Amino acid sequence: MDSGRDFLTLHGPGLPSGRHTVPGQAQRATGALRNVMQCLGVRRRSRSQSRSRELYLQEQSLEVAALNEQRLGLQDDKDLQALLKGSQLLKVKSNSWRRERFYKLQEDCKTIWQESRKVMRTPESQLFSIEDIQEVRMGRRSEGLEKFARDVPEDRCFSIVFKDQRNTLDLIAPSPTEAQHWVQGLRKIVHHSGSMDQQQKLRHWIHSCLRKADKNKDNKMNFKELQNFLKELNIQVDDSYARKIFRECDHSQTNSLEDEEIETFYKILTQRKEIDLTFKEAAGSGETLSVDQLVVFLQHQQREEAAGPALALSLIERYEPSEMAKARRQMTKDGFLMYLLSADGSAFNRAHRRVYQDMGQPLSHYLVSSSHNTYLLEDQLTGPSSTEAYIRALCKGCRCLELDCWDGPNQEPVIYHGYTFTSKILFCDVLRVIRDYAFKVSPYPVILSLENHCSLEQQRVMAQHLHTLLGPMLLDRPLDGVTSSLPSPEQLKGKILLKGKKLGGLFLPGGEGSPEATVVSDEDEAAEMEDEAVRNQVQHKSTEDKLRLAKELSDMVIYCKSVHFLGFPSPGTRGQAFYEMASFSENRALRLLQESGNSFVRHNVSHLSRIYPAGWRTDSSNYSPVEMWNGGCQIVALNFQTPGPEMDVYQGRFQDNGACGSSQGSSCQKSTRIRIQLWTPR
Repeated sequence: MDSGRDFLTLHGPGLPSGRHTVPGQAQRATGALRNVMQCLGVRRRSRSQSRSRELYLQEQSLEVAALNEQRLGLQDDKDLQALLKGSQLLKVKSNSWRRERFYKLQEDCKTIWQESRKVMRTPESQLFSIEDIQEVRMGRRSEGLEKFARDVPEDRCFSIVFKDQRNTLDLIAPSPTEAQHWVQGLRKIVHHSGSMDQQQKLRHWIHSCLRKADKNKDNKMNFKELQNFLKELNIQVDDSYARKIFRECDHSQTNSLEDEEIETFYKILTQRKEIDLTFKEAAGSGETLSVDQLVVFLQHQQREEAAGPALALSLIERYEPSEMAKARRQMTKDGFLMYLLSADGSAFNRAHRRVYQDMGQPLSHYLVSSSHNTYLLEDQLTGPSSTEAYIRALCKGCRCLELDCWDGPNQEPVIYHGYTFTSKILFCDVLRVIRDYAFKVSPYPVILSLENHCSLEQQRVMAQHLHTLLGPMLLDRPLDGVTSSLPSPEQLKGKILLKGKKLGGLFLPGGEGSPEATVVSDEDEAAEMEDEAVRNQVQHKSTEDKLRLAKELSDMVIYCKSVHFLGFPSPGTRGQAFYEMASFSENRALRLLQESGNSFVRHNVSHLSRIYPAGWRTDSSNYSPVEMWNGGCQIVALNFQTPGPEMDVYQGRFQDNGACGSSQGSSCQKSTRIRIQLWTPR
């Protein structure tokens, strides 16, 4: 019956009926029927094979997921299982944009697949890596959810914040339990991924790239898929050479690579001759390193102070993949490479991952991690302003933030880059974020560099917000006994200081009726832009409509009074008070270093100096901070939103001393092992 229906469907009325056929037609009809039946049999077998293959691939996926769960040490974890199953979540972008999207952790336990309704979007663009995640926040703790999800219970909201400049992913789960699964599951994966050893990371990474390249999902790699694999690794290699290595690694003679064969292919392709040479020099004529040979290498090449048989044996135990070599107390080349790639083999001294420096010296004795125009996510002219930028800076250990304050609607001050098209954010929203994140990474003080352009009325609103939102965190009076020099980071732990204009001195505050009551706003804005039109606007405002400074705000400025630099004092004359500090553009700072370098260095022994990027850097590019550090300048502000070699050097500098954001400039002289040279001017 089914066959007849299929046949009629295929041939319709064109097939002659049996009663009216002419000789030969019946035979042809019978033959056609036989052919169709055979085709149907093939189709049914094909469907059966397809179902079998689908079941096979499902089993393979389960095996892959189980293997990666084991690698992460998260077998049978309920949160991880929920992520592997996937969820329908609400993606939030604005008050009017909420869309239901499906999110699922891939079997590699390293990537998240996100549903997209965009027509032109490729499958690869629907994935993001766990390694790209900076943090996962529970509740309405992002700018987007704070603005656009006030109607949703906080225990259903969470945000995924990325390391790069990608927008934060704001999500709403259908239930608090589902939200908890995602937050806890992602946090566990991020944590366990970071604690894997180098061998595990290598295999996990190779497997992740393999999954992307494996188009037919058979967990094997033919040569065409191998070419995709190389693209995933960003490796350019001649096809003939790649095919040669492919054949060498295909021990199973199946025209495909799998498991260890893929790893072998990767090792051959990425072989580093300088590592081979270093190993050969250390091992001599042998194929492995003995304990004594490893000790010599640690002493002479790595300059390890504690180098001895005990350290060498611990490294063999930790990094040697061969059990046979371990039993013989030897290290193979693979183990040697794993050691060099590890934290133990890093040029960075592991002892410096904690705060090890004396934090009891005056603030002027420390370099301070500092951000320029902290509120910006992109360029200086049209880029968006966001509270998220403050969170990112603080999470990177930044200790000096910039707030450009202007009059806003409804008597609420706003922050943005004045006289430009950058968007605006509320001053009070920024303070809430600073309150919540100021001391998550470091307990040492945070300086808020206020660029004040507000009217007296809105300055008083600023002062009220500072008092109400920051509370006891805000340093609003001098410390007892600190009367002749700046306090130390240790004395200021957990405190937020204001840098800004001040009426009178530190111990003799002025009032609105004093000669200093009428002051212009900070002129750094005009200097930074270095644009004639902008400078004219600021200068016009300064002369025609001078801003007065509210006493309430002035009194909150304690140890960081902003003043204009009037030159270095001559011998025997009094210069700036210890609590007064000036800001310099990078160009002016370089000129001073070239023309009066010794005087600048002496000045910076007892005074704080802030350096900011030149006004022509409207694309938010950065300058090298090294020259400024060499001159003793402490608050060298860079655009944290812009990656590049300058920020790499900056982050490297402040990775030292426990990444607390404050570091003594002489620390590089205290390290004993060979390190990457960061201090030489480029």
